[in-house]
Amino acid sequence: MNKKIFETLEYEKVKAKLMPYLASQTGRQELNRLGPLTDYEAIQLALTETLDGADVYRLKGGIPIAKLDNIAPQMKRLEIGATLSGLELSQITKVLRTTQDILGFFRKLQDEKITFHTLYDTVGKLQSLPEISRRLIKSIEGDGHITNEASDKLFGIRNRITSTESEIRGKMDGYTRGKDAKYLSDAIITMRDGRYVIPVMAQYRSHFGGVVHDQSASGQTLYVEPQAVMELNNRLRQNQIEEKNEEERILEELSNLLAPYREELLNNANILGHLDFINAKARYAGEIKATQPTISKENHVHFRRARHPLIDPKKVVPNDIDLGEDYKALIITGPNTGGKTITLKTFGLLQLMAQSGLFIPVAENSQMGIFNEIFADIGDEQSIEQNLSTFSSHMDNIVKILAKIDDRSLVLFDELGGGTDPKEGAALAIAILDKVGSKGSYVLATTHYPELKAYGYNRPETMNASMEFDTQSLKPTYKLLVGIPGSSNAFDIATRLGVEPAIVMQARALMDQDSQDLSAMIQDLSARQKEADDRAAKLKVEVDEAEKLHRDLRNEYQKLVNSKDQYLEKAKQQANDLVDDADKKANDIIKKLRKMEMQGGASIKENQLIDSKSQLNALHQAPSLKKNRVLRRAKAKQALKVNDDVLVTSYGQRGTLLRQFDKQHWEVQLGILKMKVSVDELEKLAPEKEQKTGPRTTIRKTSSAVKTTLDLRGKRYEQAMTEVDRYIDSALLAGYPMVTIIHGKGTGALRKGITQYLQGNRQVKHFEYAAPNAGGNGATVVYFK
Repeated sequence: MNKKIFETLEYEKVKAKLMPYLASQTGRQELNRLGPLTDYEAIQLALTETLDGADVYRLKGGIPIAKLDNIAPQMKRLEIGATLSGLELSQITKVLRTTQDILGFFRKLQDEKITFHTLYDTVGKLQSLPEISRRLIKSIEGDGHITNEASDKLFGIRNRITSTESEIRGKMDGYTRGKDAKYLSDAIITMRDGRYVIPVMAQYRSHFGGVVHDQSASGQTLYVEPQAVMELNNRLRQNQIEEKNEEERILEELSNLLAPYREELLNNANILGHLDFINAKARYAGEIKATQPTISKENHVHFRRARHPLIDPKKVVPNDIDLGEDYKALIITGPNTGGKTITLKTFGLLQLMAQSGLFIPVAENSQMGIFNEIFADIGDEQSIEQNLSTFSSHMDNIVKILAKIDDRSLVLFDELGGGTDPKEGAALAIAILDKVGSKGSYVLATTHYPELKAYGYNRPETMNASMEFDTQSLKPTYKLLVGIPGSSNAFDIATRLGVEPAIVMQARALMDQDSQDLSAMIQDLSARQKEADDRAAKLKVEVDEAEKLHRDLRNEYQKLVNSKDQYLEKAKQQANDLVDDADKKANDIIKKLRKMEMQGGASIKENQLIDSKSQLNALHQAPSLKKNRVLRRAKAKQALKVNDDVLVTSYGQRGTLLRQFDKQHWEVQLGILKMKVSVDELEKLAPEKEQKTGPRTTIRKTSSAVKTTLDLRGKRYEQAMTEVDRYIDSALLAGYPMVTIIHGKGTGALRKGITQYLQGNRQVKHFEYAAPNAGGNGATVVYFK
């Protein structure tokens, strides 16, 4: 895409906003390479990665990427056999340490059952190299210093150095604190040329013997290495040389250890940089309250409540901007400083951002297009060097644009045709727009010319729009009004500012009738648009309140249904406890009776004991009365005949008998359905009374035979899916607004099958997993239309 558009629309300023959120040098390099994409799959992937990053940011505060340097130069040095310094090795160590941290971080997310679209696959490409990581972490500190644990030999050398330094300081302290301190210009111990010395006054240079290594600028102080510590200094120097040699050997060994893993290390660094970049995109999206747009392959752009990302959200006025579906050209008119240019820039910049995989500051359900090129002619681009006027500069730019556009191009024109004679400029603007339209390009244009207001009505795929102006306050509202051309409002403004009415009337008379009619039409349309907007805003508030009330009622209803089942089961349990208590007492009585009979008391027959026991057992309540045989026999005894009104208990629905198939089955009319139903599921009802006035209303009864919950746990897949199909039909006939299907978690096969079935059922409005305290993703709540 042409680079000029980035400067015109301030795209680079948006990229600069992401820079503070990046921790790695590789991430910064990826940001520098960022640009709009034109491939659908690539854009979708970039947006999906941003979505995953936003989820991590929302749940865990972001991906924990440490500050990392670019290790590509180190990898090139390893390739040619060079030995890396301690600092270079520490930079590689940070990459390995961060790799381990990231792998551990995402393992915890997997354990928590948090799902992502792409991040697990991306992180799965990291290679931890545990042995090398342990060796480097053990040997190199963050500042590049080689640790004592790097080798046993180094540990021993440094111990000797410490011991020797301690011995030297002990002797030197004797000079600075003892009777010899009077020969010193200052009672301190210092170093010259890597050797410990003391500052001796020049006249006492021979008092300590040894070697003079330096003198002060005045020559009054000599820095002397006393004879008594010369041997210790020599030993210290020798140990220091051995330390340096051992450190060089360790660095060479570690470099050789890393050399075979150059590609893996570089790949890790690039992946970490990419994760850092995803993190930055997510954090920037959170800062500007941006959302993910969907992608339209047909280039139907719908930006809802679009805001310019570089303007304070407290000051910017959001606007709905559409292009592509109903019209491919939008002509925006309105007063100066009314917001036309910023609307133009907002649309173009948001499209660039979205094609770059960035979230954009729009409302949910917004939609973006894909343009191969975006061109703009915005602002005063007068070239002094070329000695071109403003108009000439614009024309030169437009000529270049017209030579490059096609049906996948977006063109932004600001004040098209401006800078010259109004009539000639308007005619030229119309011709340019026609040329753009003939190539199938998409265009947003701003203008002052009244001729272009009519252009929007006369040309196909073209729409007028304007920036609203409040004639009462004499200030622009910065609100885009689509479908209404702008009005200059000059006469109204002049009147409110105190211009004499006679002058205004004379000015109106000088206008031709067509212009006056057009102005009147625009004012009428603006008034109607404002009235419609106000009414729509009021209706939206009422709809939101109604939806909230509906949700509350639905939740309360579900709580009521759940409470009813719980109380019923609790009551049954209490009844069973009472019966169990009575049963225990009865058993005690029976034991006593048998004991009495064994002791020669009255004769008690066994069948009497069994009958008593059976009567007590009959007091137990069954968990459910759905399959009560007594009720079924009572229903079966009812005499049924054609045209009788019946209740189909299995569906909780009133119906009419049409004909009898056999002794056990009838054909029943249920609304628009005809069904074959068993007589055990039929209950005869009294005929409904006809209403004298108004339409006939059928009241659905909710039968206790159809529960609001279907439990499929432990059932085979085929059996479970059959039961789901029958259960949904039953619930619909019963008039339930919502039901719950319990399928458990398991392998997820049954949950997936139920999800596919619900997606294909037209009667299902939507469905979602149950609340965490109600089963989570082990249960699905289904809402019907």
